[in-house]
Amino acid sequence: MAKKFNPPKKDILEQVVADKKGNIYTIPYLQATGMKGGLFFKLSKKDIIELPHSSELFIMPQRLAVSYSHEAGGLVAVAKNPFSEKEEPCFAVSAFISPGYTITYNASYVETPDSKILPLFSYAAVCFYRNKFYVSAIRVDRELRQDLRFMDIKKVKKGIQPTRRLFPKNRLFTHLEKCALCYNCPAAKNLFLKRYEGPLPTSPTCNSRCIGCISYQPDKKCPITQPRIKFVPTPKEIAQVALFHIGNVKDPVVSFGQGCEGEPLLSGSVIEDAIKIIRAKTGKGIININTNASRPEIVKRLLKAGLNSIRVSINSAQEKYYSRYYRPKGYRFSDVLRSIKIAKDMGGFVSLNYLVLPGFTDSEEEFICFSKFLRAHKVDMVQLRNLNIDPMYYFKEIEFSPDIDKLYGIREVVSALKKQFPRLMLGYFNPSRSRITRFKHAT
Repeated sequence: MAKKFNPPKKDILEQVVADKKGNIYTIPYLQATGMKGGLFFKLSKKDIIELPHSSELFIMPQRLAVSYSHEAGGLVAVAKNPFSEKEEPCFAVSAFISPGYTITYNASYVETPDSKILPLFSYAAVCFYRNKFYVSAIRVDRELRQDLRFMDIKKVKKGIQPTRRLFPKNRLFTHLEKCALCYNCPAAKNLFLKRYEGPLPTSPTCNSRCIGCISYQPDKKCPITQPRIKFVPTPKEIAQVALFHIGNVKDPVVSFGQGCEGEPLLSGSVIEDAIKIIRAKTGKGIININTNASRPEIVKRLLKAGLNSIRVSINSAQEKYYSRYYRPKGYRFSDVLRSIKIAKDMGGFVSLNYLVLPGFTDSEEEFICFSKFLRAHKVDMVQLRNLNIDPMYYFKEIEFSPDIDKLYGIREVVSALKKQFPRLMLGYFNPSRSRITRFKHAT
């Protein structure tokens, strides 16, 4: 018979584990911990928020949960389910949190000998406290743009019907239908719900070989989460999608560079012609490109054509770590910096898609370099997006080991950025014109 345990008198953040069938258990006598690059920390109440709506709990196979035992006075790895009558294993549990929230600690675990690389998601520490699940994260964007509670699939399907009638031969609309219905892409859903930001994927190829690419994994170490577009849309097809969205949304954004494609700048001429068509018909809305910023001259041409904003993806302000993650082909970090300078000089709005991972992003070395980067390049916004990758695999690949005495904390990094750069927008989503205006007036 399974052993029964009495919870401690003082309430703690209870450890969460799962059995091999995915059933979740809490262990009230073990305190939950968070992890940063293989370093473990006891979680406190100030570290956690209630599990956001539309978040998911993941079992972490071949990984044992690491907890703090008050009885043992130290860390323990939970190998067996203490509530089972049989000798059965249990595994760590993590949370994949909703967009708009940035993870402050990864789920704590140790790998077993048969561990394989985790799928391309982010893995937040999760615990159970006062009969609710909590996660280690902070909210960085209050916009409800990708909140699944407001993405009724019936309304999405209803929104698809008129585009089929109006644009029966447009391959890009057909592609985005699949993204919305098969892959649950929030950006594609918003297109058919006629709100916020509309996606404009264009490029089947890329000149980066990111270790965490969600659409291309040539060595198949882990599965992709969304297949790439297999064709380059025509300028007319792109313009039809963009003008449909712009014409139906009060404060619209349309964006090249999506999760279902490679690098949009490799389709620069097609995008340039599409932007010219769009801007010949309307000056409304923001035309944005999410990019690795590898081709400065193409960036310049797109801005001349009518591009309004550019969001540049980086995982680090340090070239060595940037290169180890992005593994660029045919460009260098200096090209990225040049693209940022061109965009700023031409009056474009420049965001950084700053890929956050606890233990690296909040390291003293990275924070100092990132602060210098912001001072030097004067970008307009930093989007604090969670890096979807196996945390331990990431640290191995970029060849970085965190120093426990030189970790600031993600929450503290965000606070420091607000204090040091009061005119810098912080968030998660590409902002619309009115949102940019409101922020500028507020500061």
